[in-house]
Amino acid sequence: MKLLIVEDDPRVRRMIKLVVAELPAAIFECGDGAEAQASYNQYRPDWVLMDIEMPVVDGLEATQRIKAEHPGARIVIVTAHEGASLREAARRAGACGYVLKENLLDLLSILNEEP
Repeated sequence: MKLLIVEDDPRVRRMIKLVVAELPAAIFECGDGAEAQASYNQYRPDWVLMDIEMPVVDGLEATQRIKAEHPGARIVIVTAHEGASLREAARRAGACGYVLKENLLDLLSILNEEP
């Protein structure tokens, strides 16, 4: 399994990597939504773990860009922000999951799903 973590805070990237460490995965990282599409094209990950609030290009826009080029991309929003409107915006952007950073262990059940 290949994972791409798109998160501007290196500490949060480390936390996510610790949570998914039990999975047999190659993990790639980038720090901004602006880099996400190029990283997706380079690594062709099975899953993208995408923050929402990032400088330059936010995670919702980056999700839309990746999904426009790669409709089969599986993107999970990983954010500190809760709210029905954000969840709906993520769904409209093409995300197939939404996990709060305070509940990172929820990632494991999502990532273990069959495609």
